[in-house]
Amino acid sequence: MMKFSRLLLLPLLVTCLFSACSSDDDEESGGGASVKMRNDNANDPKVNAAYSRLEFPKVKGGNTIVLIHSTSKYGINYSVEWDCGKKAQRWSCYQMYASNSVANTTRYYADASKGEAQYPYDPSLSSEFYFTSDPYWNTGYDHGHICPSADRLCSREANIQTFYLTNMQPQVNGFNAGVWSNMESQVRKWNNSNFRDTLFVCKGGTIEPTASRPDAVLRTLGSGLIVPKYYYMALLCKKYNSDKKDYDYKALGFWVEHKSNNDNQLKSYVVNIDYIEKMTGIDFFCNLPDELENKLEAVDKELVSISWGLK
Repeated sequence: MMKFSRLLLLPLLVTCLFSACSSDDDEESGGGASVKMRNDNANDPKVNAAYSRLEFPKVKGGNTIVLIHSTSKYGINYSVEWDCGKKAQRWSCYQMYASNSVANTTRYYADASKGEAQYPYDPSLSSEFYFTSDPYWNTGYDHGHICPSADRLCSREANIQTFYLTNMQPQVNGFNAGVWSNMESQVRKWNNSNFRDTLFVCKGGTIEPTASRPDAVLRTLGSGLIVPKYYYMALLCKKYNSDKKDYDYKALGFWVEHKSNNDNQLKSYVVNIDYIEKMTGIDFFCNLPDELENKLEAVDKELVSISWGLK
């Protein structure tokens, strides 16, 4: 829940306050609580049941739409909240667990002879809400994946979907191939069965000013493409504790300025989730029960780094 007070010295791991009964391989219901827990800021499942998944932040609504990409074998692949007025994404969110983390394919490369595009137009987005042509070409900015190709090698269908233009944000190459890539690699290191049952991931770049970050937009190109000044990752880890016969949860955020940077010492970019919420105005992990959410999101960043093994 978005709250800006700082709570220090909270436990590194917060045991789930309810008994979770949904599958670790697909958190369709977002946690499957067997005991009703107070949650004043959850998404409304009546709008779409997928909005209750734990990786989803609070959906803004209004002039935004949510694009949910699925595959026949693996179900929901990733989701995007798209700002139709700004023609930009607010975030991409997805899950990582054992069965969707296998490598059954390689990175997609378009075959021009077949009329394939390297960065396809998203078929789920009405053309009125996007640019008439790819706005990235000849700008000096990379097509920066938000849900990475390397996180979706379970099937060719899943991998191709990560190349949709709606899953992109403009990034300078020294950032995209540098610190951002290093952060993505670290997330994949955490994506193993010894560390997690499920990782819930929400990522993006800043596309509008907030009271805390009036400088959130680096620039807006002549085409209207918004270049974020900051990028973030919000991560939630769920792991079954056999001693407690219940799940443990922990959360971590990365916050990084958008500029050329190849730093692989990632601890300096660790923040708690409350900080990212304050910077972006986005309410992350809103589908957790309020008491659990508040504790997880306010843990001191030094304790967050320790609990996730960053030195």
